[in-house]
Amino acid sequence: MRDGIRRKVETDEPGLYVALLFPILVAFILTFIGSRIIGYLITYNVIPHLYLELEPGLQVHHYTYGVFILFLAGYLALITRHSARGKFYVALLHGFGLGLAMDEFGMWLKLRDDDISRWSYDGFNIIIGLFLFILTVKPGLLMLKKLWPMWPFRKSTSLD
Repeated sequence: MRDGIRRKVETDEPGLYVALLFPILVAFILTFIGSRIIGYLITYNVIPHLYLELEPGLQVHHYTYGVFILFLAGYLALITRHSARGKFYVALLHGFGLGLAMDEFGMWLKLRDDDISRWSYDGFNIIIGLFLFILTVKPGLLMLKKLWPMWPFRKSTSLD
């Protein structure tokens, strides 16, 4: 299997990219749910605001961080050519950036920062994320067994 992943990386066979959707979606779902929980905790004053406020009324929302993380993941994807593990880590970074950016999807559409804009598109994002997660779980777990350094049944050989 390890040789199969390496071959797919080197020859750009299509099966690799289905498997890479899995870490993207895992990171997306965890980040999205985490940012929702943090948003609720901030809304109900359980924790203080975590955003960067440049001046009163001018704040940098977390979707901005997500977009910059997507920029970084795109660049790293360009320079990570023949490393299966590198592609896996870039996929996780990409999913993290997507989760931060898509968490504010309602605000993108409504162009205002209120609770209705923020919370109304959660269901859409979660359903799409879970649907894609289900589609990619089998090839993703197979890849995870080979690439994750701390997997309990993994042989101690290098992929890179």
